[in-house]
Amino acid sequence: MTDTLIGLVSQYSPSGQERGAVEWLVARMKSLGYDRAFIDDAGNAVGILGTGTRQVVLLGHIDTVPGEIPVQIVGATRESPLRKLYGRGSVDAKGPLACFTDAVAKVGAKDGWQFVVIGAVEEERNSEGARFIVNQYKPDFAIIGEPNQWDRVALGYKGSAWANIKVTRAQAHSASGEVTAAEAAVEVWLQIKSYVDSFNADKPKAFDKLLLTLRGMESGSDDFEQWAKLKVGVRLPVTVSPEDWYKTISDSLLKGDCHFEVEPIGFAIPAWGCEKNTPLVRSFLSGIRAQGGDPRFVYKTGTADLNIVAPVWKCPALVYGPGDSALDHTPHEHIHLEEYAKSVNVLSAALDDLILKTQK
Repeated sequence: MTDTLIGLVSQYSPSGQERGAVEWLVARMKSLGYDRAFIDDAGNAVGILGTGTRQVVLLGHIDTVPGEIPVQIVGATRESPLRKLYGRGSVDAKGPLACFTDAVAKVGAKDGWQFVVIGAVEEERNSEGARFIVNQYKPDFAIIGEPNQWDRVALGYKGSAWANIKVTRAQAHSASGEVTAAEAAVEVWLQIKSYVDSFNADKPKAFDKLLLTLRGMESGSDDFEQWAKLKVGVRLPVTVSPEDWYKTISDSLLKGDCHFEVEPIGFAIPAWGCEKNTPLVRSFLSGIRAQGGDPRFVYKTGTADLNIVAPVWKCPALVYGPGDSALDHTPHEHIHLEEYAKSVNVLSAALDDLILKTQK
């Protein structure tokens, strides 16, 4: 049951270099009996099983962060009875993607249904793969692949927004006592942080908070002007849109002799929370219990392709996948093979149960 996982992890595929892994996965899908397997126009690996009108899209990502880790299996020991597969992407997120591939093959074709498994590219950068497929499919149910351990279901991911805040002002003598551009930038940061602290004060859960970070600061000057720039990022709760956040930043800017400019960076992504009371969720709870697990719900402080596709598809959705997300991007990334096998059984049982539930 682990051949797909080991083979996929063995294909090193940091963002922008996914082609070899994509080709390997397409060939693997064909060997597992998928009706169609191909590379789409964005470079995603796509496997389709079944021809029915009801569609389940299982969206994982095939790219990883950089940093190749030698692929090896460490056997069980007295201290750790579980075998571990080391390798970049074993957790984030080839483990979930391989789970999707194997579970759909295990379920097989079902009358009236179609399963679409996608290994998307570029998730670790700007999610180009997910942005392409979002208008290619209209699923009845969506499952997104991210590591949350085999017995947990994720129902929400925070949004994110980045911005450069630039402060400029006319050059002044250092003895003038006037506020410098660098000093004004520090004051802006402190005002934004004060707002965030106040916003978070009555919110005990991290999913409901603004999570602020200052990722860079630089300053300089020429003969006539001095400037300072802050690189500010935030993880957003469902209640705050990126537009709301950018307005908050602008409203926090100081008035006076300095000129302030807020420049959004990259793609801002709203947070998303999934509905809990759906046939899809209930089927996963049943699948986890069938494997002896005690199912739990989690809400994550990161951002995933869920945030991109769920607002467009507007169908029941959730996030599932084996692996400990605390190992994401680390130099000792690994997954327990026994956990992987359980996740395949959970997902295949959940899909079987979903079909039964929705046909009644």
